[in-house]
Amino acid sequence: MADLDPQCNATAALDPPRTRATLADVLNWPRRSVLDSAIARSAWDPDVDVLVGSEDTESLNDPDPNSRRLSRLARGLSELRKLVDHGELPYRLVLLDCPPSLGRLTRSALVAADGALLVTEPSMFAVAGVQRAAEAVESERAEHNGRLRPLGVVVNRVKPRSKEHEFRVAELRDTFGELVLEPTLPDRVAAPQAQGACAPLHRLGSAGARELATAFDRLLDRLLAAGS
Repeated sequence: MADLDPQCNATAALDPPRTRATLADVLNWPRRSVLDSAIARSAWDPDVDVLVGSEDTESLNDPDPNSRRLSRLARGLSELRKLVDHGELPYRLVLLDCPPSLGRLTRSALVAADGALLVTEPSMFAVAGVQRAAEAVESERAEHNGRLRPLGVVVNRVKPRSKEHEFRVAELRDTFGELVLEPTLPDRVAAPQAQGACAPLHRLGSAGARELATAFDRLLDRLLAAGS
């Protein structure tokens, strides 16, 4: 997990030990030694590592960066590709957690990524927000990253018996068709509970946690199959 969001929620939830460097340093100096110093093992599982986020990335979130700056994350992560190619680090998936904006941080992730997964909620502004994000994906694909492709739209925090949410999910499907992925993710208290415990949902024993964990597993299986 590479945490590009200056709020560092992913880093906090995965609870890695303190590192000598962070993702902000990788964006400034995309070298192997800096990357190694910014990656730590998560508290969740020995197979889940974290490229640690930092509030300092906010100062790097230029609204209109040049191509050289946009490519720095890709240059840093290319070192991971070399390790995977040599069998040293068997990462099956690298997730780039982006801030909710289309500045340098998110655009750097789109330049570095193979695919873009858009996450939204069933609100009145969801369609417009996802449309802007989808246009940004297409723009970066055309200008900087020809291998980038949309992986789909995940609808989060859905209340199953809410007519308003049913309407908004249907509206998203009318606009984006098969890109809206199943299952949608139900709104369950288990999600903030897992965040507060810095633990995966799979460790919680509640019915809501099991429901969410099953939904996440289905989405993950679909994404891994799409990337294979």
